[in-house]
This record gives sequence, structure tokens and C-alpha cells, in this order.
Amino acid sequence: MRLTIDEYSIKFKMSKEMINSRLKAKKLNYIIENDTTYIIIPDLPVQQELTITDRQNIITKPKTTVATVLSLYQKENAFLKNKILQLEDKIDSLIDDKEQMLRQERDKIDQIYTKKDDQLKNILELISAKMMMGNENHTEDEAEMYSGLGLVELKDHLRSLGLKAYQRKIIKKRFLNAYDNDARVIHKEDKLYLDFSKYDYGDLLEI
Repeated sequence: MRLTIDEYSIKFKMSKEMINSRLKAKKLNYIIENDTTYIIIPDLPVQQELTITDRQNIITKPKTTVATVLSLYQKENAFLKNKILQLEDKIDSLIDDKEQMLRQERDKIDQIYTKKDDQLKNILELISAKMMMGNENHTEDEAEMYSGLGLVELKDHLRSLGLKAYQRKIIKKRFLNAYDNDARVIHKEDKLYLDFSKYDYGDLLEI
């Protein structure tokens, strides 16, 4: 197909000056016949009408609707909720395991303290036995010297103070350790006595 400059200007709504400028720049194909310039235009293919089968084969892109978006969000929320539940179950399991470990450690510590208490009791009994054996070194004159005096037995005095069992054990052990070198501690008939009329026992009774 070929058009003159005037025909080309009318068909494509372009000024003649623009057409001539493109011809000089060789942006348009043209020929000259009998002093007339013809612009060569490739023939456009004729558009064929689609058949019914072709129309049926055309796949149209589905439109995104609000319902589709909401459905996607609901699925995502359900997935996240399931993940949260799984994590919570794992956390609960870890807490249970930790508590079980702590209970076991507590039981071990209780066993250790019980064993230590038994050892202390055995030591006190051993010391008491030794004291009983050493009591033979005290003369009868010493026993007579303390007879009739207003002495207070250590055991009774500790009970009167309302102390706990382990506190009484600590104080009794302190008195036993001080017996050999502390004149304030009086041993009579396998018992320890205090004489508050003569001595101050504040350091030995201190908790």
C-alpha cells in the first residue's frame, strides 16, 4: 500500500512538515514516480473473526473478590491459631519438665539435710557418751558443792525459750563444746545445768 504525502497526512493526522522531516531522516519508506512521492505502508493483516470454538478456548482471568480475600485471611488465621496452640502445648510440656526437675532437686536436698541431721545426732550422742565417761573425773565434793543450789537444767531452759528443735541442738552442742574449758557449764548426773545467779550465758545462748 502506498500513499501520497497528502493522503498520509490525512490518514495519520500528521503535518506535512513532520512527514517531510521523517522522509529526510529516512524514517519512512517511500518511492518517487513521475515527480510524486509515495510513502510505502505495509499491508495490515485482515483481522479474522473468532470462531465459537476459539471463544470457548479463551480462558478469562478470574476477578479477585472481597469474598476471596476474606477466605484467604480466614485460612491464614486458622493456620496461625493452630501454630499458636502447638507452641502453647510445647511450653506447657517444658514447664512440667522443669517443675519435675525442681521437685527432684528439692527431694535430693531434703535427703541431704536429713542425713546431716542424723550425723549431727550421732555426734551429739557420741559426745554425750564421752562426757558420761569423763564424768568419773569429777569428785563427789564437786557434786555436793552444787547440790541444793538453784540450778536450771539446760534442757528445760531451752524448752522454756520456745526454740525450734534444730536451734536447741545448736545451743546444746555449743554448751557441750564449752564444758571442758568453761566453768559456767555445770555437769551433774549426766545433765547440763545453768546457774544464772552467778553467770551470764548470753554468748552461749545466742541464736
